Amino acid sequence: MDDRGGSFVAVRRISQGLERGNTCHSTSAEVVAGSAAWLGRGLSCVCAQRRESDARPSFDLSPAQEECLLMLQSRIDVSYDCSIPEHQDALRALWNAAFPEEELRGLISEQWKDMGWQGKDPSTDFRGGGFISLENLLFFAKNFPKSFQDLLRKQEGDRSVWEYPFAVAGVNITFMLIQMLDLEAVKPRTLVGATFLKFLSESDLAFDLLYCITFKLMDHQWLSMRASYMDFNTVMKSTRRQLEKELLLEDITRLEELPSYSLLTR
Repeated sequence: MDDRGGSFVAVRRISQGLERGNTCHSTSAEVVAGSAAWLGRGLSCVCAQRRESDARPSFDLSPAQEECLLMLQSRIDVSYDCSIPEHQDALRALWNAAFPEEELRGLISEQWKDMGWQGKDPSTDFRGGGFISLENLLFFAKNFPKSFQDLLRKQEGDRSVWEYPFAVAGVNITFMLIQMLDLEAVKPRTLVGATFLKFLSESDLAFDLLYCITFKLMDHQWLSMRASYMDFNTVMKSTRRQLEKELLLEDITRLEELPSYSLLTR
């Protein structure tokens, strides 16, 4: 994707009825597969970059905040396992929420490319975000179905010829949030991370809600910047900066009060 290496699936928007040749059967996109390397933990994704200012003192937590952080960390630690029925059911539920009018032929199917996975087996893309990234997508689909469908089908704005792949972008957003909020540390080492734990202590679904806000904000930034798939890392950097600013605004007591929350529609 950039000079540090790594690329992703690019989605080329085409008009209905055009000749698709050997592409998948989606009515809205032609999928071109690339490397999945940018999604892995510790690889050169923009959201995995460390900053010189990472060497900061940690913030003390209340017992309630510490408990909430441990619960969220236990979710983050769960890898997607295609042999676990609960994980299989969650993946099927995601398909049904995304394409209720189309029956899924199998958990391994070319149909998954229609959602923006890199291949016919979405489990290979979850290594960057774990099972929680699937939970995030499913939460988004169930709680903000209008916004979910708008982003999935690229229905809003003047879109690029080459669009970001919806599902893979979703996994990357999960990963970016985990890094930005420093959620794998014993204690938060940034003011943004400490601020988020205040929201988390009020609601155990705070991370899922912030995910929805971030996904919609990312698409808003994408459109504002008139971006194409080669600009994805730049858009993610911009999204992260804006989200950090909003989380640190004064008088914000609930995530629903963030300016970017207003971008979401149910």
